[in-house]
Amino acid sequence: MLKLAIVVLLLATLASLFGGLFFLVRDAGQGRRLLGALTLRVGLTALTVALIAWGLYSGQLVSHVTW
Repeated sequence: MLKLAIVVLLLATLASLFGGLFFLVRDAGQGRRLLGALTLRVGLTALTVALIAWGLYSGQLVSHVTW
């Protein structure tokens, strides 16, 4: 369930990224929609990092790195 939430958040972050690109091209950087897309993207990224950290701390996500 945690992995699904992380994937959904990453996809939402990607959608926000392309939404911001669309607003940048469409509005030529003059509107506030670009700022809103950036704010949303930063928030989604912070939430994704927090979920990954919580998953590693709780043991739901494990690293199989051999080094």
